[in-house]
Amino acid sequence: MRVILYEDNTAIRDSLSILLEGMPGLELIGAFPNPVSWDSQLRDTQPDVIMMDIEMPGLDGIQATQAIHAKYPLINIVMLTVFQEEDKIFRALCAGAVGYILKNSTPTRLIEAVQDAHAGGAPLSPNIARKAVRFFQQLPSPKTAETDHSLTPREHETLRYLVQGLSYKMIADRMSISYETVRTYMKHIYEKLHVVSMTEAVAKALREGLV
Repeated sequence: MRVILYEDNTAIRDSLSILLEGMPGLELIGAFPNPVSWDSQLRDTQPDVIMMDIEMPGLDGIQATQAIHAKYPLINIVMLTVFQEEDKIFRALCAGAVGYILKNSTPTRLIEAVQDAHAGGAPLSPNIARKAVRFFQQLPSPKTAETDHSLTPREHETLRYLVQGLSYKMIADRMSISYETVRTYMKHIYEKLHVVSMTEAVAKALREGLV
């Protein structure tokens, strides 16, 4: 798994670099103070996952995420920030980020976020997940869906935990199943709900009363 980090704080960038470089199966291929030169950097390195700060000089992380996602949609971008404001969260997710993790997360959670993003998940810090749930609950809601989309009981349970903001690993532990089984359930959920991202799955689950 090839990872790039964008973080303007030198101390945080250095500590995160040490953390990422020490993980087996993970290669930190770049750590930069801002994403101004993202195009040439990504063309040369071809990362799987980007960890992206928001406020950086020259080009902020949300603007960079939108530009990167438009040109390299298969790169998984995880916002790594101190900001918990709803407008930043949803601007980042709408720009193409697959996750939103707070910088005060534990080292283990930071590594899990990178792994989850690479595995097709959408890592969210618990506080961020709660804000996401409240946001979607406040949206104008159509009548409750007349179908459950043929979700199995275990898929329904997985979707419920996803809405609560649990990572794939946490869902696996909670359900006493393997990480790969969670990925399989999520693939089926995406197919049955006709969505392509965690944000869409959560939105549809809440708006149609599936959880």
